[in-house]
Amino acid sequence: MIRAAMGSAEEGEIMIIDGVMILWFALTALSVAFVAIDIRTTPENPVMKWGFILITLYSGPFGAFFYVLGCREPLPGLHEQYVSARWRQVLGSTMHCVAGDGIGILVGAAIGAAIALPVLADLGLEYILGFGFGWTIFQALFMRDMAGGDYGKSLRMTFVAELLSMNCLMGGMIVVSTLTWAGVPAAHDPTYPLFWFRMSLALMFGFIVAFPMNWWLVSNHLKHGMTTVRPAQPVDAGTAAGDMAGMKMEGGSSLNMAAVKAPTPHPPVSLMAVVSFVVLAAGLLISWAFGGLSG
Repeated sequence: MIRAAMGSAEEGEIMIIDGVMILWFALTALSVAFVAIDIRTTPENPVMKWGFILITLYSGPFGAFFYVLGCREPLPGLHEQYVSARWRQVLGSTMHCVAGDGIGILVGAAIGAAIALPVLADLGLEYILGFGFGWTIFQALFMRDMAGGDYGKSLRMTFVAELLSMNCLMGGMIVVSTLTWAGVPAAHDPTYPLFWFRMSLALMFGFIVAFPMNWWLVSNHLKHGMTTVRPAQPVDAGTAAGDMAGMKMEGGSSLNMAAVKAPTPHPPVSLMAVVSFVVLAAGLLISWAFGGLSG
């Protein structure tokens, strides 16, 4: 796969990387097929379903593992209780962020490589497209029902959460995307599998870095996590109180987050915004310190 582009690299190392990538892409294909088929019967919001398919496309078997562990209904009727755990709510929030932002980031990376942008310009394009698509499409447009169907209100409601999460995602990604296989042309050419393997690793590391910020966002009701969508049915007063834990939605309708009075976030949003930019700056600084921003 990458022999021609690596030139003088040792043959043994090339064969190892080739073997790892063949195994990775094969497992990814199987994982995506499993999630895409199985998630059809999971009572989850359609946007979140697509999010899990995308995250599995980025992260292969890890995405499928977290779908089963974090969202797949263990037994009929238990989805609400299953996804109500805080860590599963945060998993859904982070997954939603990475799935949407990842589309723009990958498009930006491919465009930047195709027109040979300098590293910083390439990262800037990835950030702009990732944030733009994640905020305006995957967050505000697809989840506008949570703002009462008002797209403008949805944009305002989701801006801060998207910004903070995106900063952390990108801060983690920068380190991996700029430093792994830095001197290997195939890793920076979208026509080679190594390019997509490198970006998959970067998105996975970005997911890990963004998880703590999403924990704070979910804990302070600034982002939603997992949801439950079931066909409309009569509401039993004895069970209605437990539905909110998993954000249950009847008949495909969405919880109107705009109508929910959330407590004042702690720590304050301003402080967490600073933290997110520090994470982004730290990613750039680490990359610069090890020569990842040259070129």
